[in-house]
Amino acid sequence: MSDERIIVGLDIGTTKICTVIGEVASDGVLDIIGEGTVPSDGLRKGVVVNLERTIAAVRQSVAAAQRVAGVEVHSAWVGVAGSHLKALTSHGMTAIRRGFDVTRTDIDRTIENARAVPLEANMEILHVIPQEYVVDGNDGIKDPLGMSGVRLEVDVHIVAGAQGPLQNLKRCATDAGVEVDGLVVQALASGLAVLNRGEQELTTLLIDIGGGTTDIGVFRRGTLAHSAVIPLGGDHITQDISQLLRIPPDEAERVKRRYGVALPELADRDVELEVANPSYTASISTFELAQVIRPRVVEILDMVRSDIEQRMGALELLAGNVVITGGASLMPGVEQVANDRFRLPVRIGKPDGVSGLSDVVASPAHATAVGLVRYGMAHGPILAPVVRRQRSTTSEAAETENFFGRVRKILKDFF
Repeated sequence: MSDERIIVGLDIGTTKICTVIGEVASDGVLDIIGEGTVPSDGLRKGVVVNLERTIAAVRQSVAAAQRVAGVEVHSAWVGVAGSHLKALTSHGMTAIRRGFDVTRTDIDRTIENARAVPLEANMEILHVIPQEYVVDGNDGIKDPLGMSGVRLEVDVHIVAGAQGPLQNLKRCATDAGVEVDGLVVQALASGLAVLNRGEQELTTLLIDIGGGTTDIGVFRRGTLAHSAVIPLGGDHITQDISQLLRIPPDEAERVKRRYGVALPELADRDVELEVANPSYTASISTFELAQVIRPRVVEILDMVRSDIEQRMGALELLAGNVVITGGASLMPGVEQVANDRFRLPVRIGKPDGVSGLSDVVASPAHATAVGLVRYGMAHGPILAPVVRRQRSTTSEAAETENFFGRVRKILKDFF
């Protein structure tokens, strides 16, 4: 049996569906061996609205990744986004028998007590993430196993989603022939892909700007401490351009990708764009285009700040830095606008620390898919249910030909 195992991440997004196949060697090194990205138009704001189109796109994405990797994908970890996600912090406590040390059963019981919070009937819990433990009033403990005390407490971050959207997302994978290993909130997955060791030691704000939504994650000492979803993303910038120039969304997306910048100072005032629509030809400079884009980027970032400060307090006192990822972060000027709005160090986050097809996935657009593979490394089975395709050897081919030759001879003699 091989020491390697295969893990698959499936990012079913509003604008694209991305499959990343990773192979984990016995020494823990992650090699990216397959990638497949196709356009997506069956979701709105992270929620499936057209099953047939999404299932077909998932099939195409998985098939493309399989061709590159030479493996057959049977299951995958799937990312979840959408405004139906809800997050909260809960506290749990349990008593430890006097004279006994904290056991794994005690820890599980404490987490289970914290998990027992009232939720709406249609909500399903996705993650229960311990923040820190407290033993007899002593806080800041990451792992209390084996410690002495009489009372164990824990704060957990709980993420839940509406059952309808979650079931539709699962169906898109299963109907495409891919079993779901688990659902992972996208902010958590993206953080696992792009945060470096130093950022994991601090409190870092992660912003994943996707097509239909923006996912927020606050990571404290490497653990997801807060998460939220803003129902705005790169598609809303596209809509602004489409409405201003009265051009189809596809053409507006092309203009945004090729000429769009988030900071007018970065635009060339001398470059004029002529965009044809069914009734007339519109003209706009790249500077004017940036003046359309910047307000929407500012709105998204200000909504991020507002969410965090309502839940956790002043951003400048909470976080040490900001990492922005997701496809929309590729637009020039996003980093500078974020630095101006947050007054904190800002960088664009790309998947790092992988081998193999590292150049293929070295883009913010691949953060969620690569992060899903990393999540599977920590939470998946020892061997993932993925089988490598076997190519017939010359001797096997000869044996097959001899077999059919004998069959043909028997049939000839019989008739």
